[in-house]
Amino acid sequence: MKQFFLFVIAGLMLNSCIKNNPDPSWIEITPWTLVANSNSQYPTGELTHSFSDAWVYVNDKLMGVFQVSDTVKIPVLMSGSVNIKIYPAIRNNGISATKKVYPFMERYEINTTLVQNQTLQVNPVTRYTSIVRFAIEDFEDPAIKIVNDPNSITQMSQGNDPAILKWGNFYGFVNLTAVDSSWIAYTNFESVNEANLPRGQEVYLEIDYYNTNALTTGLLGVSSSSIKNNQNIQLNAQSPTSVKWKKIYIDLREMISNSPMATYFEQSFQALLDANDSEGTIIIDNIKVVHF
Repeated sequence: MKQFFLFVIAGLMLNSCIKNNPDPSWIEITPWTLVANSNSQYPTGELTHSFSDAWVYVNDKLMGVFQVSDTVKIPVLMSGSVNIKIYPAIRNNGISATKKVYPFMERYEINTTLVQNQTLQVNPVTRYTSIVRFAIEDFEDPAIKIVNDPNSITQMSQGNDPAILKWGNFYGFVNLTAVDSSWIAYTNFESVNEANLPRGQEVYLEIDYYNTNALTTGLLGVSSSSIKNNQNIQLNAQSPTSVKWKKIYIDLREMISNSPMATYFEQSFQALLDANDSEGTIIIDNIKVVHF
């Protein structure tokens, strides 16, 4: 919250400076583009993103944090040769007030010239750094790495409705009804040696989702003697008339650090048919556990 107020104060000061200095240079920033890194040491899966914001520095001075889901125009009280650095930012855990530079991405940097009363358009491009590691379930293989719990009433299957499909050939599909009213499942990354996650470091779960029923994510801490499910973030239901693909970045660092007895971790999913609904759909794709 303190950081939020600092940005508000900085914005007010900037507006005051612009009024007193009516001839700024302008930087116009377009939405982010995510590209492949040919030097990546590990497969990255589909390159989907939701970098809603950008941290912008000019000559290493912070200009502010700006929403770039649409093009944004920024006044800068500098001119001449400058260095511009732009960092892709996410809404941590899907919370719009919690904007954070995503630690696994490369910054965008250019050396250029600013001219008073003129606008420089910048089209920022980023990519995963070459050493980022991934555990991925993209539903493209027949043997998906999602295990339906024995207590789950319904099951996840692979879907490929062309009206919904956005990446590859398949996605994960769950249909909830009054009869098949619950779904409980977890990843099986341990089977491919991708479930050992580092403590004290940045670890994120990325999910693309398209849902008309709420879904709760969680982190399973597995040891030789126990399995503990730590429920985490709920993905709220969308209206069936306006449902669309969304992406969320879920911060796992604290949960992992608070599970000292776990020897490895899996991602869990749980859903009950929403109250007063006769049917609900949960569709997910491009599940990625990301860390260094």
